[in-house]
Amino acid sequence: MTAAVLDHDSAPVPTAHHTSLPIDSRKLAIWAFIGSECLFFASLITTFVIYRNSHATGPGPKDVFEVPLVTSGTAVLLFSSFFVVMALNGAQSGNRKKLLLWLSLTVLCGCFFVGMQVYEFTGFMHRGMGYSTNLFATSFFTLTGFHGTHVAIGTLWLATLLKDAYKGRIPPQKALNLEIAALYWHFVDVVWIIIFPVVYLMSLFGQ
Repeated sequence: MTAAVLDHDSAPVPTAHHTSLPIDSRKLAIWAFIGSECLFFASLITTFVIYRNSHATGPGPKDVFEVPLVTSGTAVLLFSSFFVVMALNGAQSGNRKKLLLWLSLTVLCGCFFVGMQVYEFTGFMHRGMGYSTNLFATSFFTLTGFHGTHVAIGTLWLATLLKDAYKGRIPPQKALNLEIAALYWHFVDVVWIIIFPVVYLMSLFGQ
């Protein structure tokens, strides 16, 4: 089958990626991926909860955590979800200026969060908490490190789309490309909404 539908007087018109369900195959694929990632992060979060008090040797959370810093990173990441929604609206409505503005802000938010996490991890190392210091440190670095990697991947993905937007390659007909990336970005934000209280607040104020 060809990837376009032809008539006698018009140019090729791209067809959608149909599935047996009323959803584009690419969107179905990203939802399936997000489902598998939910199980992955659920296992990491559960492991951290089990070992969060296992710091008899080496520093613990009260010795290294900087909640104000992480709170600022959390706020920026949450705002970025709103920004990417606005960018998607700009793409779908054909408003290129709106698309560029809000997508640029989203990418900047992603860069800020990754930078915050690198700064945080470096500070932990200087305070004597490395990856293998104790089980608390190992489970913490594994969980938050994997999440930070997901944020970095999402930021690069959105930056690539931003480059395409500057070149005029995201018309309303291709807004789904940004929508798929936005779904991934929302997932990353939701995971952090769970990680922040479980890792930082429970470790500092929980029993």
